[in-house]
Amino acid sequence: MAKFKYRMQNILELKEKLESQQKIAFSLAMAKVREEEDKLRQLLLRRGEYEKRLKEAEEGILDLKEIAHLKTAISTMKTLIRDQMFAIKKANEALEAERRKLDDLMKDRKTHEKLREKAFDEFLKEVSYEDMKVTDEFTGFKYSKR
Repeated sequence: MAKFKYRMQNILELKEKLESQQKIAFSLAMAKVREEEDKLRQLLLRRGEYEKRLKEAEEGILDLKEIAHLKTAISTMKTLIRDQMFAIKKANEALEAERRKLDDLMKDRKTHEKLREKAFDEFLKEVSYEDMKVTDEFTGFKYSKR
């Protein structure tokens, strides 16, 4: 029996390899988003601590230097938080770009897999036709011999 050989198998393998590389790039972009979000959480916690210390400083014995320092620190934290939100937005945009690339590569791979399936179905039809032809010839030869 004949063996099926897909003539564009090397292209399909290349598409699969590109897709796996893109999956890695996508996961790295997702990790970057998570990292940026963690940085934001840490900044929010630090700002919360500064606000708590400011509230305590305003309630106890007034230390104007400490209050001014804490207000400056809170202002700085707000700026850092705003900058971090921009960094998260940028990381999310990069993640979305990687997602679109991955989707495109997955579509290409699936298209080539469908083409391979169609070629295999055509191969099976040809093999079946050849088997029927051989069977018909054999049967015809057998009856003509009688």
